[in-house]
Amino acid sequence: MPQIRPFRALRFDSSVVGDLGAVVAPPYDVIDATRRSELVARHPANVVRLDLPADEPGDEPDQKYRRAARTLAEWRSDGTFRKDPHPSVYVYEQTYCVPGMATERTQRGFFARLRLESFEPGGSVLPHERTLEGPREDRYRLLRATGVNTSPVVALYQDAGGRSGELLDTLTRTASSADVTDDEGTRHRLWPVPADGEEPDPAVAALLATAGRGPVTIADGHHRYETALRYRDERRMTRSCDEDPAFDYLLVLLVEAGEPLTVLPTHRLVRTGAGSATGVELIARARELFDVEEVDRDALLAAFEAPGGGGRGRFGVWEGGQGAFLAARREAFRPFLPSGGDALRGLDVTLLGVALDRLVGVGAEAVSAGAIGFTKSARGALDAVDRGDEFDVAFLLEPTPVPDILAVAADGDVMPQKSTYFYPKALTGLVINPHEW
Repeated sequence: MPQIRPFRALRFDSSVVGDLGAVVAPPYDVIDATRRSELVARHPANVVRLDLPADEPGDEPDQKYRRAARTLAEWRSDGTFRKDPHPSVYVYEQTYCVPGMATERTQRGFFARLRLESFEPGGSVLPHERTLEGPREDRYRLLRATGVNTSPVVALYQDAGGRSGELLDTLTRTASSADVTDDEGTRHRLWPVPADGEEPDPAVAALLATAGRGPVTIADGHHRYETALRYRDERRMTRSCDEDPAFDYLLVLLVEAGEPLTVLPTHRLVRTGAGSATGVELIARARELFDVEEVDRDALLAAFEAPGGGGRGRFGVWEGGQGAFLAARREAFRPFLPSGGDALRGLDVTLLGVALDRLVGVGAEAVSAGAIGFTKSARGALDAVDRGDEFDVAFLLEPTPVPDILAVAADGDVMPQKSTYFYPKALTGLVINPHEW
């Protein structure tokens, strides 16, 4: 079973930094250079300086990571960060509108420490997605320099007894200690709840026990998790006598899988010249694997701009003013599906991988080499093709259902790159996990 612990977080002191909304940031992997500059300009103590350090003119190799470590030390010294006096869990609530819809949802979970373990059959921490070497190396160098987790891994647990909602209700009856609305309009609230001390809340122990009754599935942050494993193994070589060291754990946001979760699709764009079939020819060849209904641009946007139910083998395609709905004939795909369990072989992203290879001539190696671009926006995907300067074809997808994600992980399989995008992202900077007790 997973080992989940309270911890003493580093948190911004609002009496020092002022508006907490000015110092928090989205996760590093959704921030481009322009956005980073905006965040740095917003406040001199914005957490992006720690979570996404940037190269400066004249820097030596790894200088940016050492600069982040010095900044962290300065902020701990001058009171920008305070370390909580008691090990706690940090209940977290996000209220947001689903992109492309008028639907408002509230998602709740809690920050804690999760004991690291290698990914093995029958393990209690399950991955669902492949990772890339570049992001792993970046996160490793930052972790090695700073010794803290700035951003959480997001993991799903299953609560068959249905106690989580009641426990979270109990723990959020008081006023929150942080209340921030981000640039996308999502409201983030945080409740630190001590797990020991003079008056520990018994609901904390019950929540930890509920979340730790079965395996947890990583929803977001696979690169961070694999990086933490590497860092743990390195530290064990020099600190082998330590008993239950803090570097055996990482920061995690635990969310019950039955919460009203939002998973967005990531649409595929075929780079110019990468595919062997386009336009009318592509739509004609698609009939080998799909039932095809030719449609216009407006029909595609109406069907794919708002995230609906996925797992139906239903796609959109757009090239040179030609559009179509594609409905997979699963029996036609069967001879070409990759090895793995039924859950993996039935995913929409798996079917699309086959279609890219069979119809367009873009196989797994070409995808890894960058033949495919990715975007969250259906409209943006069609616009990119219409511009014609980089992409030939857009394939639109529906979201991957959460039960399918859990099933793939339970089978010990992993999905193709960019199969899921959990929304909204957890803010960076609300809590930071130092590798110390």
